[in-house]
Amino acid sequence: MERNIHDDVQLMRLIDELGFLPLLSNDIRGFSAEEWVDDDCRYVVFPDGGWDWPLWKWKGPVVTAGNCVYGKFFDRKAGFVSKEWWPDLCNYRRSIHPMPDEGSVEEAILMTLQEKGSLITRQLRAECGFTGTKMRGRFDAYVTRLQMGCYIVTEDFVYPRDKHNREYGWGWSLLSTPERLMGKEACACPRTPEESFHRMWEHLRGILPSASDRQILKILK
Repeated sequence: MERNIHDDVQLMRLIDELGFLPLLSNDIRGFSAEEWVDDDCRYVVFPDGGWDWPLWKWKGPVVTAGNCVYGKFFDRKAGFVSKEWWPDLCNYRRSIHPMPDEGSVEEAILMTLQEKGSLITRQLRAECGFTGTKMRGRFDAYVTRLQMGCYIVTEDFVYPRDKHNREYGWGWSLLSTPERLMGKEACACPRTPEESFHRMWEHLRGILPSASDRQILKILK
């Protein structure tokens, strides 16, 4: 298929077609949104130090459209999963990443998010008491594990604004739970975790004929 994505609408169609799509390039060639965009939409740095990256800006509109889920789902890296395939991924991942243990840091993070609703990462970190100078990396690792288990997703992206009320910077992820974002029914699956795994495996094998078994397993685990 030709890699010529020019806008967020085309990206949404691609996510619907593939079902699973990492944001950035990885060890499976061609299996990323980054590699599908047209050359004029790639990351560029201007002489004055500014930058432009249309793909990065499309994430928000794509996620808020409600047809896919975004988070760190692929080997702890970010990407999109269509609503069609989310129940199977959620079903399987939660079977191999059970609910956090009672009294654990991960349980505290998840309970805080469930209680507060949507929070950007730094707000969630503060609510959970991770305010020390060296706490950010540890906290982010906990949140990533919860995303890999399909317990936390990105609802949108929040950007700071300058004195002219213009957005700038890389933005912050606005985190939520998939149940709050889409409803409990969106996370329900009529199959067993093993059936979900095999269904996803066969689908990925079909859209990624050149990928090895190891590479596909890395996506699913």
